[in-house]
Amino acid sequence: MSMIENDDIRRFVIFCLESYKTDMGITGSEALRDFEHYDIFHYLSEGFEVLHTQGREYIVNDIKDYIQHKKQQG
Repeated sequence: MSMIENDDIRRFVIFCLESYKTDMGITGSEALRDFEHYDIFHYLSEGFEVLHTQGREYIVNDIKDYIQHKKQQG
């Protein structure tokens, strides 16, 4: 993966973190805790090619669905 792709993924993950934080009405620390606890960083990095083409609302809802799925798995 080239440096440009890495930078693109980093910017995308930050966008997702900020969007999730705003949508959930939580602090940055709380959003970061969720992303770390449920391994959202890996999920977003692995799904970057598809996810970055989607809109903000879709992405946030996808993150919420992913977290809910992880919670159900225990």
